Parts: sequence; structure tokens; C-alpha cells
Amino acid sequence: MKARTLRGDRLHIGFFGRRNAGKSSLVNAVTGQAVAIVSDVPGTTTDPVYKAMEMLPLGPVVLIDTAGLDDISDILGEERKRHAGRVLSRTDLALLVVDARGDDFAFEEELLSRLEKEKIPVIIVVNKIDLEMGEAARRWLTGRVFVRASAVTGRGIDELKRRIKELAPREWEPPFVRDLVHPEEVVVLVTPIDLGAPRGRLIMPQVKALRDILDGDAIPVMCKERELRSTLAALREPPALVVTDSQVFPQVAADLPPTVHLTSFSILSIRQKGELGQMVKGVAAVSGLRPGDRVLIAEACTHHPLEDDIGRIKIPRWLNHHVGGELKIDTVPGFDYPDDLEKYSLVVHCGGCTLNRREMLRRQRIAAEHGVPVTNYGVLIAFLKSVFPRALEPFPEFARLFSAGGEEVDRDMARRMAGFTEI
Repeated sequence: MKARTLRGDRLHIGFFGRRNAGKSSLVNAVTGQAVAIVSDVPGTTTDPVYKAMEMLPLGPVVLIDTAGLDDISDILGEERKRHAGRVLSRTDLALLVVDARGDDFAFEEELLSRLEKEKIPVIIVVNKIDLEMGEAARRWLTGRVFVRASAVTGRGIDELKRRIKELAPREWEPPFVRDLVHPEEVVVLVTPIDLGAPRGRLIMPQVKALRDILDGDAIPVMCKERELRSTLAALREPPALVVTDSQVFPQVAADLPPTVHLTSFSILSIRQKGELGQMVKGVAAVSGLRPGDRVLIAEACTHHPLEDDIGRIKIPRWLNHHVGGELKIDTVPGFDYPDDLEKYSLVVHCGGCTLNRREMLRRQRIAAEHGVPVTNYGVLIAFLKSVFPRALEPFPEFARLFSAGGEEVDRDMARRMAGFTEI
């Protein structure tokens, strides 16, 4: 089976602009495929269109064709704009597509300012250069760096690809685990095989850990929780790190010498995708929960609930047991939080493996702006299963932040999240 890179691990390249500026045609020209529907009728693109591809030397990317952000025709137009705005919140590199024949560029100026405010690298693409450029376009482009292209004739497409490769961020998210170990050190991955891992496959965080350890020239060793003791005994030296599924934290911690660092796939995932410090701070709110309080379980993806599902069954059961009564727990999958987020005493977020870092930070920021503590599955389970703060031993800066108090955590998070402002 061919390995598949999740969308959340790909560089997100968004195409933005007016209706009928030629965004869809450019996406098709860059990919060399008829990915997006092309029409002379303005507003043909409704929901964003995603196309995953390999773009060397960048590697796996996803190109996103959006609806025209200038569509204010009706309720549907506003919905299209909302979808395009969502794409903006997860975009790592933006292409602002401009029609060379345009006569008014106030909209493009506003959109460019918005992209710059979000600190999103942007390439201005003047499309339809097979047609004569208007005087208004010439004036607006004076002093700006841009690429001229024609999706119809193919002129300028190679130059556009070159500019994408030059301007795209090289590291759009931190490593998963390789920065925690040295070359030739052993990392043991404890991977229970449950319903979340379809037959013949591992779940994505386990696959990511394997690849990242190999990229760091370290040595991965994988076992189930029942074989951990025999695996450790077979090693000539203790491993540098053990990474476990959060659900078997207590068993693994009991079998592991206290001198060996321990953490979970979920904690590593949120460290890569978002701000671990905020999740560590947020778990302290669990101690203040009382029966009847509202808790939101936020799932980034939609999936068919499994028997004894971690987010819908196990975590609610463990939380209710911890507070000694029934909490009011809502599970919400997908992109958006509920509009009345402030009614919740705590948000418990998944590991975010399907999200990219910019989108995960956005979700954390929204919770902070509503004054709602947020933590994630791995941090919460470590807390509830009494293996906290051991699960943070590989990250002493976050363990220190947890014990130091809120102000230091807030300052650290503000520094780390700088540049990711609200959409």
C-alpha cells in the first residue's frame, strides 16, 4: 500500500482573488490536471477545491482553489466568502490572482493588507496576460513584485512554480520527535492495536513518529504494551525515550524505569501542530470542574464513532469519574467551535493530526479569546491517569511553565503564537 501524507502535514497554498479572475484555471495549469471546474460564469467555484500533489523540492503540498471573496450577491455568496475565509486561516502561502484587465483594485488592496496582517507570504499573480493589460492594473502594480502568467497559453507557469518554491516556508511546523533524541539513540514506540488502527495499518501519529525518528538517524523499536518489559530487557541500554498511546499511560509508566523519559503520541502531535504550553495550562482547569459544568470535546475530523471511542466514550467516562458526577459534555467534530463557546468550562481537543499548525493555533487562540481553558487528549489523559507531569519530562520548559503559574505561560504563548492573528 502506498504511504499517504495527511492534508494537515502538507504545505497549504491558497489561490485567492475576485470571481472569474482565473484562480481555477491557474490551479489546473500548476497541477497539469483538470482539478477545478472552469467557466466564464463568475462564481462557478463554490466550496474550496483541494488538490494534493508533490512539488519538488518542497515535497507534499495541497493547492486550494477558493470562491471569489468579492461575492456579495446573496446568502450563498456570503457562505462562499466564509468558506474562503476558513481557507485563509490555514494558508501557509497565498497566491493573489489579479485580472490584468481590471479597472478597480481596491478589493485586491484590501485582501493584500489582510494577508500581510496574517503574516502569510503572498505572490501576486497577474493572470490573462495573453490579453492586453489595462492602465488601472499597470498603476496598481507599479512598485510591486508580481508574476505574469496565462493559464490558457501556459506562459509564465514555470516562473510561477519557481516563485512558489522560493517563497514557500521551508519549515512550516516543528519536528514530531526527532529533536528529542540524538542519532543512534533508541526510541521505543508502544502501540496498542485497537479498533482505531484498521487491519494492516498503523494510525497516522505512529507512522509519523517512525518516519521522524528515522529522519533524525535514531533507531525506532515498536512493540505492544504487553511486550514492553521483554522489549526493554532485549535492549543493551535503556532507550532515550518511550512514546506510548495515551490510553495505556499507567501500564507503560509502571513498567518503565523512572530514569527513562516518557510521553505520548498525542502530546507530540499537539506540540507539533499547536501550542503545548496552552494545553498544559488548560489541564489545571480539570481540578475545578464540578458536576453539571459543560465540557466541549473538539474533534478536528469527522469519523464513524468506534466502540468505546476515546473522545465520545472514554474521556467523558474518565472526566465524570474524576469530578464524582455527571458533566454536560458535547462532542463537536469539524472546523468550527459552537458560537456560544463561552458557556463551556473546558475544551478538550484531539491531537489535531488532520490539521496544519496555522489552523490548530487558530483554534487555540479562539478558545483563549473566549476565556475558555483548552487542553488536549494526551495531556488530559496523563493528568487523569496520574502520570502527569512525568509525561512532560521530555519538555522541561512546559513542565516549568505549568508549575510557574499563568502569567509566565501567557507570556510564553504570546511569543510563540506571534503572527497568527484572528481571521
